[in-house]
Amino acid sequence: MKNPVIISLGGSLIVPDGIDTAFLSEFKKLIEDEVKQEKSFVIVTGGGKICRRYQAAGKEIAGFSQTEIDWIGIYVLRLNAEFVRMLFGSLAHERVVIQPSELESVTKPVVLCGAEAPGHSTDFDAVEMAAQVGATKIVNLSNIDFVYDKDPKRYLDAVKIARISWSAFRKIIPEKWAPGLNSPFDPIAAARAQELGLEVAIMNGKPLTHLADYLAGKSFVGTVISPK
Repeated sequence: MKNPVIISLGGSLIVPDGIDTAFLSEFKKLIEDEVKQEKSFVIVTGGGKICRRYQAAGKEIAGFSQTEIDWIGIYVLRLNAEFVRMLFGSLAHERVVIQPSELESVTKPVVLCGAEAPGHSTDFDAVEMAAQVGATKIVNLSNIDFVYDKDPKRYLDAVKIARISWSAFRKIIPEKWAPGLNSPFDPIAAARAQELGLEVAIMNGKPLTHLADYLAGKSFVGTVISPK
């Protein structure tokens, strides 16, 4: 692939409760329009609310271990990846990519990726895919507008951040990752992204004009996390 855009597509956008067909239809059209401009995309999907429901049910019924909970998440997001891959038809690579090395043989402009193993989130997988193809930027699409200095759902005085360094960002998120962790970017992925010198743009997928503006090189509503 030639200079693909790496997108970590949050499950909260794909399956906020039921499958969000309106969002996915708009996302599909936006990506297809960008492909016409000779852009290519590597898209890593998240699990969404249904993932957390499976995980919670497993803990309640059978006391699932942390590893079992993680594997449930992996299989749910692989299903999401396969579903989104099929939405793009012939534009998409013929199977969901699991290993970053698989990207070397890809010829289609849209690739969907799934997680490989327990121990990290789709954010980390997006970082590893970026490392494989030499990308320097990742777009993280979720249901939040900005990174805040603390959880805005719990603290009314939380302050939004438009730009922040990796070192500063890592001080305001948990040190460890766990399945279902509520963090703008996985701590393990953040450490790896800092190591690689990547830039990550975090934005709300709704409206998709945020992503369109970013892809066009315009100012956008969201947070940029950068090496400095």
